[in-house]
Amino acid sequence: MKTIKSILLTAIFTTISIQLNAQRTYTVIDTKSTFEVAGTSTVHDWTMRSTQGTGIANLTVKDSKLTAINSLTITLLAESLKSSKTSMDQVAYEALDTETHKTIEYALKSAEKINESTWILTGTYTIAGVSKEYKTQVKITAGNETFILQGSNQVTFGDFEMTPPKAALGVVKAGKDLTVIFNIMLNQINQISDL
Repeated sequence: MKTIKSILLTAIFTTISIQLNAQRTYTVIDTKSTFEVAGTSTVHDWTMRSTQGTGIANLTVKDSKLTAINSLTITLLAESLKSSKTSMDQVAYEALDTETHKTIEYALKSAEKINESTWILTGTYTIAGVSKEYKTQVKITAGNETFILQGSNQVTFGDFEMTPPKAALGVVKAGKDLTVIFNIMLNQINQISDL
């Protein structure tokens, strides 16, 4: 009887251990992750870029394959976005109202796996204090205890109640459409089973 109890307990704990081992916590590697906002103006196209994003993800991984994205949050300091022109940056920060809203944030609501490398993420961007939900097609590549997420969203200034910025006394005006582009590297930092 003791042997049967022992076998059952071992089986239960093994099953729990396997389930726990599958859920892992990852962090954004800021030096290897990029965040961009690209747009147009009456004079030229422009891009602002940052490598200072932070974030945490909880992923389910089995046999080195991603099977579920349970949570993902990203925070980016708005003024870490830089272009090649300081004057343009200042105009952009005014549009973003960075004095009041210092960060740009993303929070995942759900994730759907399409195939081994393609997922559809539904999540909320918060920009200039306004939140809006988007669906994003993301390409995911697995590495050695890392995952790389690449994707983009088409948004507008109006989506976040912002007015397209102007410069040079209104001669230069940004177009209403923007593209948010990200290339995020996630690195494993913890396993639930380590607790």
